[in-house]
Amino acid sequence: MTVTYVIPGAEVTGLERFWEVIGEAVNGPDGYFGRNLDAFADCLGGGYGTPDDRDFVIEWRDHDLSRRALGHEETARQLRLRLARVPDANRAFVQGQLTEAEAGRGSTVFDWLTEIIDDRAPGVLRLL
Repeated sequence: MTVTYVIPGAEVTGLERFWEVIGEAVNGPDGYFGRNLDAFADCLGGGYGTPDDRDFVIEWRDHDLSRRALGHEETARQLRLRLARVPDANRAFVQGQLTEAEAGRGSTVFDWLTEIIDDRAPGVLRLL
């Protein structure tokens, strides 16, 4: 039997809220399903917080609302946070991503999340 986890797109107002929403969808109130991109990928690939039933679908309802909330503005905010703690060797790369995001170009947080889902759990994402 396929289990469906629902992400209500209107509730995703930023990346921090996404972590709460996906955690609750998969593991109930105060549930965990990653709190950063690497942990999220681990959960999807069989790490801590992964559903016991591997036959699941993620329905991202009203995903266009999330796409806007996780757009270039949120991406720039996240990249500024990352820039504050990134090793010097990666600083120029992250700064380049930040410059692109501030100009409204490049991939967004929404893109990062959907790419991780598609990579780690191919075929489970349904954008509605």
